[in-house]
Amino acid sequence: MDNVTEHLAWMAWTWQTGAFFAVIAGLLTLLTVLALNRPEVARPGVLGITTTRGDRLFITLLGSAFIHLAWLGLVGGEVQYATALSLLYAAAVFRWV
Repeated sequence: MDNVTEHLAWMAWTWQTGAFFAVIAGLLTLLTVLALNRPEVARPGVLGITTTRGDRLFITLLGSAFIHLAWLGLVGGEVQYATALSLLYAAAVFRWV
């Protein structure tokens, strides 16, 4: 274990970084299970393009990154508010896009 810790020390991961990647892995696993149990059908959304669950997840992750970057640039710290805004954005994307 110490050998692994030494090789990963340059990355300077925090528990928040680990939690972020664990959530992404969980979402991908959930989408895989959903695709196996309930095959997805592409549907048109308000943007006029046809999207699948995976497309909507990608749009959500990309938009959430921009929301957080804009929040940090305009407001500063307190990113929990940006996270709450991103969750609302995710709900809207999965509902209407």
